[in-house]
Amino acid sequence: MKTQHIIIIAEAGVNHNGSMESAKKLVDVAANAGADYVKFQTFKADTLVTQSAEKAEYQKILTDKSESQFEMIQKLELDKSAHDELIKHCEKKGIRFLSTAFDHDSIELLADLNIPLYKIPSGEITNLPYLRHIGRMGKPIILSTGMSTLEEVQKALNVLLESGSEKEKITILHCNTEYPTPMEDVNLKAMLTIREELGVNIGYSDHTLGIEVPIAAVAMGATVIEKHFTLDRTLTGPDHAASLEPHELKSMVTAIRNIKKAMGDGIKKPSPSETRNIPIARKSIVAKKPIKKGERYSEENITVKRPGTGISPIEWDNIINQKSIKDFIIDDLIEV
Repeated sequence: MKTQHIIIIAEAGVNHNGSMESAKKLVDVAANAGADYVKFQTFKADTLVTQSAEKAEYQKILTDKSESQFEMIQKLELDKSAHDELIKHCEKKGIRFLSTAFDHDSIELLADLNIPLYKIPSGEITNLPYLRHIGRMGKPIILSTGMSTLEEVQKALNVLLESGSEKEKITILHCNTEYPTPMEDVNLKAMLTIREELGVNIGYSDHTLGIEVPIAAVAMGATVIEKHFTLDRTLTGPDHAASLEPHELKSMVTAIRNIKKAMGDGIKKPSPSETRNIPIARKSIVAKKPIKKGERYSEENITVKRPGTGISPIEWDNIINQKSIKDFIIDDLIEV
């Protein structure tokens, strides 16, 4: 069984803080780390939240307490020209651009920009009109499932399929929507439940601190990994504190690529690198003491020692009581 390429999405999100200079630096960091995609977020505050919508508790801690969720989000919008500029910068840096659409206009904007796939965030998993819209777009879909029950994930999947999406082009990410996610709340085995119960490709969108959980997810079968990153975790903004810094992102990507290599094809056999050690580490049947021609081999005159260049000791029972074909001195490899 050949292991497939692990898609790594470096989630820049809104960590640009409304600055195009910072957004481009985030692209540079993701490209340097070796991620497959760098992902931003596409939305209009007017169509995303009401004027009176409250912030999440972690957002209240990490941003200006006096501003509403609407005011916070409005400062983080990227218009079409910003998208065009970022796509060109991604092409220059050799990394693919992605963005998550949060409303219908944004879905169409990304369609006009010919993005390669749609990423559905956890918060939209119960948004029936939104799911139908993306389901009709005919592109691969990655669906995050934070805050969801399995039944809700099943319903969202059904909507996508009924709207025209192909199941083999849908990847469902296990996710926990708390920033940062406590380790005891990760529940990584739920990723396997999603695969077993829904028969889909699986992945993991991580909001824990550190890099060990996404690495473990890859070892468990994740084919897509998404992880937030930032230029500096101490910056003001809703997602910086739960994001990786540049050196950590690079370490995570390197570790995931190594784990993918280490997974192998599942066939138990000597690897090319260890084959040369077989004659050194294994043993052969040798003379325990001088043996005359015609003398029968016995536990008194043969033993087992390295190297493994002679008769394997797995043949011990077949060698016992056979007659020696010549004289042997101590430590000679036995022949028959």
